[in-house]
Amino acid sequence: MTMKAKYQPVLELGESLNIQNGDVQEENGVLKVWGTANTPYEKNLIWDKIKEIGGESPSDIMADIKVADESVFHRHVVKSGETLGKIAIKYYGNASKYQDIFKANSDILKNPDLIHPDQELIIPNL
Repeated sequence: MTMKAKYQPVLELGESLNIQNGDVQEENGVLKVWGTANTPYEKNLIWDKIKEIGGESPSDIMADIKVADESVFHRHVVKSGETLGKIAIKYYGNASKYQDIFKANSDILKNPDLIHPDQELIIPNL
């Protein structure tokens, strides 16, 4: 199996995240990938997928993933049925971090219990 085939799910994830300036090369059994993710959250998703396939410290892949916008952790578009608590769990693993999301979006949110589908929320760096 080639390394490109082994790590194909990583490449597909990068495509779905619209990683910019991406490229892939395989040399001497090592896959080299690079590109620019939109946010730190997306970069983390790529690294999580790499580790899922290759283990905690894979030696058969080298990745150089830069981040276009480090001012925020991510930008989230609210879907029907979501709450700030559910969104906080998705990004931070902790529902009580909803307060940080609320504060970061106080210009558009007046009540943490009132969010609406299609609102774009800033997910702040913690």
